[in-house]
Order: sequence, then C-alpha cells, then structure tokens
Amino acid sequence: MAEQKIVVFEQFGSAEHKIRGIRQYGSGLLIKQVVSIDQSLPLVVDEPESYLPDEIDADLVLDFLKHPDLSFGLANKCLALGIPVVASGKKIPVSGLIAPPT
Repeated sequence: MAEQKIVVFEQFGSAEHKIRGIRQYGSGLLIKQVVSIDQSLPLVVDEPESYLPDEIDADLVLDFLKHPDLSFGLANKCLALGIPVVASGKKIPVSGLIAPPT
C-alpha cells in the first residue's frame, strides 16, 4: 500500500507535537511538507490565498493554523483541489471539511 501524503499547515510551531506523533506512530503516513506561516497577521486577512502555496500535492491536509481567515481560505482551496482537510476543533462552514472536537 502506498504511503498517504500529508501536508501540514501551522503557525509559529503549532503543529510540532502532532508532527512528531505522526512521524513516530503514523505507519503508512508521510508528512510531505510543513507550511509554516510565522508572521504577524492583521485581525482580518482579506486575501488568505496570498499566504498559501499555489499548489498543494497531498492526499490529506492537516490545518493547525491559528488565524480563522487562513483556515477558511485553506479549506476552500483544498475543496477546489479535491483534497480532504482535517481542522480539529474549528468551526469553519466549508463543505468537505472534517472538524472533530478537541
């Protein structure tokens, strides 16, 4: 069975612990890329896509972003690309987003 390619989005190291866990215990999972947005952001981000990569090559995206506008933009981008997103504990009204409670 092929490894599942995962791309992780984080801000200021917010996913470090989860990444370590996936690498240690995630049999069949490959963290292909970590996209870290480590800059101060305004309260409202009008163009979240300007902070996101143009292409996302993944079977699954994990969203550990803190800013809700970035998470919303990421969810919409992944929906358009047909990539499922797990955004634990978030309330983002985008079809196809998996947001389990924390």
